[in-house]
Amino acid sequence: MTKNPDCKKFYLIGLNYKKADVETRSKFSLSKDQQEALLSEAKDNGVNSVVVLSTCNRVEIMGFSKHPFQLISLLCKYSKGNVEEFAEVSYVYKNSEAAEHVIRIATGLDSQILGDYEIVGQLKEAFGRAKEAGTLNAYLERLFNTALHASKETKNKTSISSGTTTVSYAAIQYIKDKYKEYDGRRILVYGLGDIGESTAKSCSEYLKGHEVTVINRTDAKAFELTKSVQVKARRHEELQEEIQNNDIVIVATGASSPTVKAEDVKNGKKQLIIDLSIPRNVDPALSNQKDKEIIDVDVLSEKTEQTLEERRKQIPLVEEIIQKHKVEFYEWLSFRKSTPAINSLKKSLETIQKDAITAHARKAEHENMELLEDVTSQMISKIVSKFALHLKADNSKANQSIRVMKEVFNLEETTEE
Repeated sequence: MTKNPDCKKFYLIGLNYKKADVETRSKFSLSKDQQEALLSEAKDNGVNSVVVLSTCNRVEIMGFSKHPFQLISLLCKYSKGNVEEFAEVSYVYKNSEAAEHVIRIATGLDSQILGDYEIVGQLKEAFGRAKEAGTLNAYLERLFNTALHASKETKNKTSISSGTTTVSYAAIQYIKDKYKEYDGRRILVYGLGDIGESTAKSCSEYLKGHEVTVINRTDAKAFELTKSVQVKARRHEELQEEIQNNDIVIVATGASSPTVKAEDVKNGKKQLIIDLSIPRNVDPALSNQKDKEIIDVDVLSEKTEQTLEERRKQIPLVEEIIQKHKVEFYEWLSFRKSTPAINSLKKSLETIQKDAITAHARKAEHENMELLEDVTSQMISKIVSKFALHLKADNSKANQSIRVMKEVFNLEETTEE
C-alpha cells in the first residue's frame, strides 16, 4: 500500500461556548442558506467530504482536507467572523481526536448544559444536509451512526440527562425562581422553531399560574400550536403591542439581526427579556435600560448548577461508553483500509490458480478439471478469510502484515480515498 502524496486528513475546526462568548459565536454562526452555499463551494474546491454544524452553542466544520485552513477559510467566508478572531477562541482536531469529539458531542458531554441532548437533533440535521449536498462519504456516515449509538446507550444506561436542563428548561427555571405562580405574569414567546416551540410547551406545563402568548413570523404555526398547547396566539403584525403588554418576553427567533428592537418596548415598564437566539435577536441597546433585565443563553447556563452536580457523577460511565464506541469505529476503519489489500490478494491467488490449472489442463480429464477448480477455489477462500481475520484481530500490525502480503504475493498498489 503506497501513501498518496495528496492524501487528505480528517479535520474538525470550530469554536464553542467554552472560549467564545455569545457575541463571538454570533459572528461565526451560519444560516441554513449559508451552510448550503458553503457545502457547495467545498465540493467544487475538492473538499468532497464535509459537514457543517451551527447551533447557539457551537459552530463546527468537519471534513477531509489537505490542511485545516481550507475549512477555516470557508467558515470565515460565509460568516461575519475573520481568521484572527477565529484563532483566538477556536480549536482544531485531527483524525482520532476529531472523531472522538463528534462522539462526545452526541453523548451530551460537550454540551453547554451537561447532558443536554438537543444537539443530537442538530447533528441529524447537519449530516442530513451534507447528504443532500453530496458531501457525506462512508467515513462520515459511519462516524455519525457511531455517535448516535453512543448517544442512545448513554441515555439507556446512565442518568446524565436526568432532570433535563435544556436551554428552554433553564429559561423556565429562571422565571420560576424570579416570580411566584400567583403573580400571574404575562409571558410572550416570540419564534416557534424547535427551541421556541419547546419553550412555549414548557411554559404551558410548568408555569400554569401565568398567561402565555405565542407569536411566529408565520401566523398559521402560532395558531396551530394552540390546538395542542394551553397558549394564546397573536398575529405577527401585533408583535410590538404584545411586547409592550407582556411582563416577560422570550425571544427564540433565528434571524441574522435583532428582531426585538429598542423602539418595540415601552419605557418605564419593568420587563424580563430572555434571548434564546444565536446570533442575539434582542437589540443590545436594551441592556442600557434600567427597567429591562436582559438574559441570554450564557446567563441561563449558570442557573443549573445543582442538577449538573448530580450529572457530573455519571461522567465516568459515559467516558467508558465513548471509548467503547471509539474503539469499534476504529476497528471498522482499520478493516476498511485493509479491504483493498484483501481484494488484491484474492486476485493474485486466482491468477496463481489459473496458471496452475492451465499448466495441467492437457494432463487431466474434463471432470477432474472441474473438481480441481472447485477445490482450489475453496482453498483461496480459506486463505483470504484467514488473512482478513488476522488483519481484523490485530489492528496494530495491519500495515506491517499488508506489506508482507504485498512482497510475497506481488500485490497491486492500492491507495485509500
